[in-house]
Amino acid sequence: MIDDIEQNGQDKRKRKAFDTVRPATVAAVLSPYASGAHREERDRDAKLEEAVGLARAIDLDVRLAETAPLRRLTPATLIGKGVVERVKSAVEEQGIGLVIVDDKLTPVQQRNLEKAWQAKVIDRTGLILEIFGARARTHEGRLQVELAALDYQRGRLVRSWTHLERQRGGFGFLGGPGESQIEIDRRLIGERIVRIKRDLEGVRRTRAVNRAGRKRARLPTVALVGYTNAGKSTLFNRLSGAGVMAKDLLFATLDPTMRSIKLPNGRGCVISDTVGFVSDLPTHLVAAFRATLEEVVEADLIMHVRDISHPETEQQRADVETVLRELGAIGEGEGTPLIEALNKIDALPEDVRRTLQTRSATGAERARQYPVSALTGEGIDQLLEAIGDCLAGASEAREVSVPLSDGATIAWLYRHGEVRSRRDDGEMALLTVALDAAASAQFERRLAR
Repeated sequence: MIDDIEQNGQDKRKRKAFDTVRPATVAAVLSPYASGAHREERDRDAKLEEAVGLARAIDLDVRLAETAPLRRLTPATLIGKGVVERVKSAVEEQGIGLVIVDDKLTPVQQRNLEKAWQAKVIDRTGLILEIFGARARTHEGRLQVELAALDYQRGRLVRSWTHLERQRGGFGFLGGPGESQIEIDRRLIGERIVRIKRDLEGVRRTRAVNRAGRKRARLPTVALVGYTNAGKSTLFNRLSGAGVMAKDLLFATLDPTMRSIKLPNGRGCVISDTVGFVSDLPTHLVAAFRATLEEVVEADLIMHVRDISHPETEQQRADVETVLRELGAIGEGEGTPLIEALNKIDALPEDVRRTLQTRSATGAERARQYPVSALTGEGIDQLLEAIGDCLAGASEAREVSVPLSDGATIAWLYRHGEVRSRRDDGEMALLTVALDAAASAQFERRLAR
């Protein structure tokens, strides 16, 4: 997957940091799990199914998919000798050229498995990087993927390729042994990482300027987050009327998209569709996408889109919240307000759907839940009202008196706040209006003129 940084140290031509696996590659998926007393929480069959879905997301032809019990960890290969031999036979019989191990492999384990199977081996992180590399469309997205790929590659330059053992000599009789090829590769990778981080810092500054502009325009932001394939892009399209790619595919969305919408209370807001999360998301991937995920941290409201029809919906919820806590977006008694859109209720049995709708009407202790179907539109009106209520709840409600002759100020209040009631008394208009902190300060300045 990961290209070697130039084998010849003198050749410093710029190359891609990763090279996606070609479509239709015959592949096998192996999902190790801890057996015995330390059994994993996540159902191993569901974990295997997710790994196969990730592989098929980049058009791999999966011929073999199986779980592998880990009675004890084998330092050299992670999995036991018996499993290694069984997979080797399947690789030879079916002409498999790629084996995906749905776990974290050390560079030594990856090398040993490639030798044993005579096939390319990548782990879960490598597979996710392949998908991200295939899906990135914008310049920012490509930079973020390349940064994550280079960071991943830098720790794997201890492979046994012979070119890494060569050294470049010095000049004449004064030259020492010079740099080994592995040192050259590491240096080139390090230089490229520095350049990418500098470019991404510019992206962060641009996003900060855009966010400041939205705040001046009194446009709050709602960030859609959720597990991959939970239906975020479909819901985004339903809410905004946009044409973002929405497929039954893991990581269909990688580059963030924003659209402004009108809420039932008359106020506007910006909704942001973000990259999906997944269990065991590598830390350096989260770090590489921090410029994008800042939109989540800085949002006025987080909407967690959940696939409520998925058998592991609660586990997926926990995985997403783990990432949100790492970002500092949510926390105990602090962080950004959060609501849950329980998506795909059209896939539930009728009695389960009714029970869910009845239960959600009372709200949840930590976050309000709203059953919806982004596909059919069921529950969307209630969700939009909830968004408006949550955003208005963060505003300060106050009573103001404005002369009826001052139509400009009355119009300003309707435009920058939520007018909850109005009563005209003689020559005065008595309004109860919710204003955020910035709008309230601006209103005070208008009154002082």
